[in-house]
Amino acid sequence: MHDHDHEPGALEFRVQALESLLAERGYVDPEAMDRLIETYEHEVGPHNGAQVVARAWTDPAYKARLLSDGSAAIAELGFTGRQGEHMVVVENTPEVHNLVVCTLCSCYPWPVLGLPPVWYKAPPYRARAVIEPRAVLAEFGMEVGDDVEVRVWDSTAEIRYLVLPEQPAGTEGWDAAALAGLVTRDAMIGTGLAAAP
Repeated sequence: MHDHDHEPGALEFRVQALESLLAERGYVDPEAMDRLIETYEHEVGPHNGAQVVARAWTDPAYKARLLSDGSAAIAELGFTGRQGEHMVVVENTPEVHNLVVCTLCSCYPWPVLGLPPVWYKAPPYRARAVIEPRAVLAEFGMEVGDDVEVRVWDSTAEIRYLVLPEQPAGTEGWDAAALAGLVTRDAMIGTGLAAAP
């Protein structure tokens, strides 16, 4: 289900065909589309969420605000906008691992995570994450111990979730900029962990 080095699937080919058709007919400017994608991948994308997480790891007062009112705390860093209005942040601990899914469609917090990955919108992920989350996590390379509770959070149009991953061991005392480089998009969805130093 989750393969970083995959061949484009049927959905990706359809999207490429649709983009080509829209460009040929003059409905879409390919350069504008490239700029939009570039913005979401490199400026808006998971880099924003990584800054939120790193700030929480280095500032206990901010972390408390983030867990209490995710929307307001995220807005403190200037990350607001459509699809990010009602944010709830859930914290991973040694006892609890959180996983985010949207079973009805693909509600996703764009201001902090950027463009949703293809697998997030795929029906197998959306269905199986709720029914068999441990199996899904294993497919992402995550073995979660039987002593760890797995909580699945279903995003909706009203509420979107962001996972606050555990800070990697050995990074105590690091500054927020260095820590942000360890935070992955998958860690903020719950299908991965923050990178080890």
